[in-house]
Amino acid sequence: MSYNLIVIGSGPGGYVAAIRASQLGMKVAIVEKESLGGICLNWGCIPTKALLKSAQVFDYVNHSENYGIKISKSSVDFDSIISRSRGVADGMSKGVNFLMKKNKIDILNGFGKIISKNEVEVTTEENKKEIHKSDNIIIATGGRSRELPNLKIDNKKVIEYRKAMTLEKQPKKMVVVGSGAIGSEFAYFYNSIGTEVILVEYLPNILPLEDIDVSKQLEKSFKKAGVNIMTNTEVLSVDTKGKGCKVKYKSGDKEDIIECDIVLSAVGVQTNVDNIGLEEMGIIVENGKINVDDYYQTNIDGVYAIGDVVKGPALAHVASAEGIICVEKIAGLSPSILNYDNIPSCTYCSPEVASVGFSEKQAIDLGYDIKVGKFPFSASGKANASGHSDGFVKVIFDKKYGEWLGCHMIGYNVTEMIAEVVAARKLETTAHEIIKSVHPHPTMSEAIMEATAAAYDEVIHL
Repeated sequence: MSYNLIVIGSGPGGYVAAIRASQLGMKVAIVEKESLGGICLNWGCIPTKALLKSAQVFDYVNHSENYGIKISKSSVDFDSIISRSRGVADGMSKGVNFLMKKNKIDILNGFGKIISKNEVEVTTEENKKEIHKSDNIIIATGGRSRELPNLKIDNKKVIEYRKAMTLEKQPKKMVVVGSGAIGSEFAYFYNSIGTEVILVEYLPNILPLEDIDVSKQLEKSFKKAGVNIMTNTEVLSVDTKGKGCKVKYKSGDKEDIIECDIVLSAVGVQTNVDNIGLEEMGIIVENGKINVDDYYQTNIDGVYAIGDVVKGPALAHVASAEGIICVEKIAGLSPSILNYDNIPSCTYCSPEVASVGFSEKQAIDLGYDIKVGKFPFSASGKANASGHSDGFVKVIFDKKYGEWLGCHMIGYNVTEMIAEVVAARKLETTAHEIIKSVHPHPTMSEAIMEATAAAYDEVIHL
């Protein structure tokens, strides 16, 4: 079969690229060795949010008296929580299958490998090899859990995120290694349902890529909720010989051991670039990432790469945006290149974290003369009425031109608020345009306006 475009990988980069290509009149096929939707829909973004919602509901029930409601007894049905999460993921994967049919995209089940710039070899489960021709090929094979030499994953006692979503029983005590988005979300989930959680981070702060004020606030909130946090700590080894795990760690000059039931390794993501034909084709890969231009073409004409396998944040919405830009360029349109300085980042623990643009330190290091405003949710009427007054919104503006350099939020539902800032920065909105934009009251979003006003000494409710 011959196509205008074959996409290898059906995650949020691959399937979105395939749909956009179909909309633009191309004959498209997509190669997938597992389930449609990739890691995001099946093992990442979607099922983890289902788990986190269950944890949030349990937390509400346990604190119902704060809202004037008395519930005599509550308990966790761990199997049902896991089952609900898998059901949500399965439903979303079926939704992608529907979208493929709707857009007349052929699904090629199997492992895809590029054998020429116009040919993809697909190896099926039965080990049958099929060769499909295409004018263009997009690599969207995504990533998987990174494994450290001293933290070997056996998915029995030392697990990665997939296994953390499908454990047969709830552990009594868990060590989570790595406090990025994945580690922090699982630390919140398991702590909320009653597991004793120790969150270990090699760097000085949890969520180390976020603004320092946000990191400190999340650490404070996590400790208040009962999570044991160990920063500036290195895991040296894990002994799994006995009934549980013995985690040997070093913190400063001190070495000690933590005994636990299970260890979750959440130390990052590595790319799926092995055995897909890159070396044979001479496609340039540096530090595990495929080299591409601004429109995601590799050094081989007609072969493109998007998502986790290229430089940039390994985020679902980034992959989707890259896929659309890539396909529109292939189709002869003139899409704008992606501004990676305006990509929102979200962590869905409780409180949630959302940010875009530069942190305060980054802005200063880049030489900006800045204005900073912060508005705490403790001063927000909606936050107090909702029972979620932890956290704040922090904004950073360039003093000279009023350019919105960055925004950092921690609090209830802030992942739903950050898009306002992304759109405003895209439109090159200045601070006073935000201050003069009437925000509905009472809402959490008022905190964005109030923080901006605080930066310019015009804040009303503080």
